[in-house]
Amino acid sequence: MTKKIGLIIGSTRPSRISPSIASWLQARVTQPGLTVDLIDLKTINLPFLDEEAMPSDGNYQLDHTKAWSALIQGYDGFILLFPQYNWGYPAPLKNALDTLYAEWRGKPVSLVSYGGHGGFQAALGMQLVVRGLKMPIMTNNLRIDLKKPDLNETGHFIDPAAALAPYEFDANQLGAEFVHRLGD
Repeated sequence: MTKKIGLIIGSTRPSRISPSIASWLQARVTQPGLTVDLIDLKTINLPFLDEEAMPSDGNYQLDHTKAWSALIQGYDGFILLFPQYNWGYPAPLKNALDTLYAEWRGKPVSLVSYGGHGGFQAALGMQLVVRGLKMPIMTNNLRIDLKKPDLNETGHFIDPAAALAPYEFDANQLGAEFVHRLGD
């Protein structure tokens, strides 16, 4: 039986490079028995915590929260892809996680951060968040170091495949780990 992984694009900035990283990562994590879908928070466009009740109650009243819950329930695990902003993670990603509660529980997660120094500090902070949601953290978590020679004047990759090539082995290993962890 094929398992489904949701690769959540955690940046919503107009100038973001995360879609190119997400497409590259999707192609390398996907394996026989494992599909990886891109979930772009920019197109999901969740309002900031607008439910009256606490998410842990699971008493969702708003249609967008119910739709988000149904989408997330359809996945067996997740990859969170996010940049580092001032040593932290993007607010839209935190909001997307905080909008729900039980839907995340027990689902394995890999944290893929990027930035001038691989997004290390943002990943540290996000580890606390996903642990609070009772999501087991995968062994393979990528820290993508953005190097100026790989980027054009607008901050996008000149050649995404070449810039991300050093992370190819780890991305393939992440797919294998999901297959192993999720089993049949």
